[in-house]
Amino acid sequence: MIDGHAPVGTIGDLFDPEPATWGLRGDPYVWRSLRTMLAKRVLPTAERDLVEILRSSFRWLTGSDMQDKTTDRIYREELARGGMTSGQVDLEVWRNVLVPLLVERWRIASQGPASVSAPAPAAPAATPAATPTASSAAAQGPTSHSSR
Repeated sequence: MIDGHAPVGTIGDLFDPEPATWGLRGDPYVWRSLRTMLAKRVLPTAERDLVEILRSSFRWLTGSDMQDKTTDRIYREELARGGMTSGQVDLEVWRNVLVPLLVERWRIASQGPASVSAPAPAAPAATPAATPTASSAAAQGPTSHSSR
């Protein structure tokens, strides 16, 4: 029996399109390798399962845990293709930008096609005293990443 609430597609589908910017030069190679690795893996029904699959696949591919907070980058010789940060993978960008991007795409996919075409709720009217909050800035997401 098929769960009516299960997302349709594969984890690999979440990797398209690629982000416009990366942290370090090795990041796009890891992204593409993960996309290929997970191309036939059915989307999980729980967000925590998706995050665990992404983390364990990243660990298998790079030999490093993206949650390792003792360093903000790793070096993988097989990803070295030239350039100043060649072969380096930005763990901070994976933790704070790329995995959350994939999770957000999973959330959209898990809502199904009916909610994708639904109109967005109207934004509340701004008042002169209103100031942006950290949560509203985080909801908008970053516009670019530094190239280290």
